Amino acid sequence: MPLPKIATPTYELELPSSGQTVKYRPFLVKEEKVLVIALESEDNKQITNAIKAVLKSCVLTKGIKVEKLPTFDIEFLFLNIRGKSVGEELEVNIICPDDEKTQVPVTIDLDDIQVQKYDDHENQIKIDENIMMEMAYPSLDQFIKNNFDFDEKNAMTQSFELIAQCIDKIYTEDEVWASADCTKKEMNEFLESMNSTQFKAIEKFFETMPKLSHTIKVTNPKTKVESEVVLEGLASFFG
Repeated sequence: MPLPKIATPTYELELPSSGQTVKYRPFLVKEEKVLVIALESEDNKQITNAIKAVLKSCVLTKGIKVEKLPTFDIEFLFLNIRGKSVGEELEVNIICPDDEKTQVPVTIDLDDIQVQKYDDHENQIKIDENIMMEMAYPSLDQFIKNNFDFDEKNAMTQSFELIAQCIDKIYTEDEVWASADCTKKEMNEFLESMNSTQFKAIEKFFETMPKLSHTIKVTNPKTKVESEVVLEGLASFFG
């Protein structure tokens, strides 16, 4: 006699980027095991494959290509799927800003974590009077690299790699250069030829990009000083 089948609950959320309603289900135990093993391996390829597989399995709405979603949609999806799978509350250790060493355990309700959007965020960047650049959001692979990267590369190298990979196209009134048609070397040389003001305009795209954000108040038990701490990005909530 076959064992009874366990019904899996389904939930809905709206993607922050488009407002599209997406149906999803929690992790199953077998999927959680795959995730845990991948994270413990500290191997980026294994982590990438595990998160891709879990997100694709848990998103039930047809036509949603997880790998094509903006980073903040992926973060929001992953956070909600995780919440429905292992609990609606997160336990995180916060370092008190006043002495920068005392850790305080804090419980965060997942419903309180939202995607912060900025009014001055633009994906069209003016480089000079003739040249414009259109940026794309980081891919799923890049999202994983940013949040679970165990390679010891310096910040400048990683910053350059991220920017180069997120350039969608460069254009003037007369010509368009798609990033897919350019080599990595060409992109790096193009970025290196910019002045500081031009490069900062690109950095602003990433600084103002929508991201998970939550502000909490913590009181240092040693100094009794109360501080506000802003947690941003998925790694802040799981790191």
